[in-house]
Amino acid sequence: MNLQQIKPLLAQINEDWKLVEVHHIEREFLFEDFVSALQFVNSAGEICEQENHHADFQLSWGRVGVSIWTHKIDGLAEADFILAAKIDKI
Repeated sequence: MNLQQIKPLLAQINEDWKLVEVHHIEREFLFEDFVSALQFVNSAGEICEQENHHADFQLSWGRVGVSIWTHKIDGLAEADFILAAKIDKI
């Protein structure tokens, strides 16, 4: 996907998602403790399994970083934005 194709999709998800190098989208989620952050990762992981499309997660105390792109094409596809929107609903 090129930037022209990405912009309308990016506009449909939470504004906290950031486009990185026209390659992937990422967002940081903040929590009050480690357990809440871990529960979020587990919930997001279930969505990834249902979608058969897997995000990369960075888990630390009170913080989860999420990066999404389609590994098969080493770039963004519409499915990445759908996954981001579903993760936003957690």
